[in-house]
Amino acid sequence: MATVDIVISNKLGLHARAAAKLTQLASRFSSEIYIARGAQRVNAKSIMGVMMLAAGLGVTVKVDATGDDAEQALQDIQALFANKFGEQE
Repeated sequence: MATVDIVISNKLGLHARAAAKLTQLASRFSSEIYIARGAQRVNAKSIMGVMMLAAGLGVTVKVDATGDDAEQALQDIQALFANKFGEQE
């Protein structure tokens, strides 16, 4: 299993649009991908699960992936967060 910690840097956090982009990206991979905030861990391919994390600006989330393309999945997810989900702020 590959794991990364990511600090949310976009102003609105994991709101609906950002959650949709994350789940769409995660769904491209065959690996099992989970995202956690504290003790709450959800499937990163589930938009409802991701939104239930209510992860805002400055929150650290842990993303883990298991499978053949786990490393690539985490790299792409890290890039999405680093790019602030393509948002201006």
